[in-house]
Amino acid sequence: MSKTTMKPPKVETSYFVSSDGVKIAYNKLSGAEPGIIFFGGFASDMEGTKALALQDYAMQKGQAFLRFDYRGHGKSSGVFTDGNIGKWLSDCLAVLDKLTQGRQILIGSSMGGWLVLLTARERPKRVGGILGIASAPDFTEDLMWSQFDDETKQKIMTDGQCMLPSAYDESPYIVTRDLIEDGRQHLVLRNKLEIEIPFHLIHGMADEDVPYQLSLKLAEHVDSQDVRVNIIKSGDHRLSREQDLVEILRAVESLTGNLTK
Repeated sequence: MSKTTMKPPKVETSYFVSSDGVKIAYNKLSGAEPGIIFFGGFASDMEGTKALALQDYAMQKGQAFLRFDYRGHGKSSGVFTDGNIGKWLSDCLAVLDKLTQGRQILIGSSMGGWLVLLTARERPKRVGGILGIASAPDFTEDLMWSQFDDETKQKIMTDGQCMLPSAYDESPYIVTRDLIEDGRQHLVLRNKLEIEIPFHLIHGMADEDVPYQLSLKLAEHVDSQDVRVNIIKSGDHRLSREQDLVEILRAVESLTGNLTK
């Protein structure tokens, strides 16, 4: 008898409507606790290599898993330029509150690495561990505004927005005045971060968008004494190569193991 290869079941996209009428798209697996939630990056979506690799991992382990699109991203409703850190945080909190139970491991990529910190600070009893992948906390201020030239700053302040080239898409991305000003209300690296849960931080030394030193700064900045930083010398900002995914899944295994002992 020939052996057949079983394909993993397809995970269908579902939606819920937030309190302010935004339709949030998500893919959810039921399973054991702790659950795992993936937070994507700025202008990214939940269909990326890392999100799907984490879903496959959770499926194999029988672990609860959730990936979702912020408003204005991917399959969710809303206009990207209407979004800001505060609004995207509200999406994260709604997803955590409405779609999950028990302790969660929060995994944030790039901007998602900022949003997981804000989420953990708002819901400390729901979060059992954090994995930051090329984390970019405070990026609107430290990696955008502080590095813009005077002409770009003036255009943002006068016109309300400015188009900038993207390294990942043929279309430029738009930075709005609201994004910059709202970001200043959510900065996390100006004062000590009172988060004491286990942290794993993975960053590529070849990251041209978010310097790896930012993960080192974050490691110093949190109250937690259980912080591990993995610097991948050849890794870029995406950290989506096979060897990068191995390191990411190894960190997830460690974090989930801490909560299931």
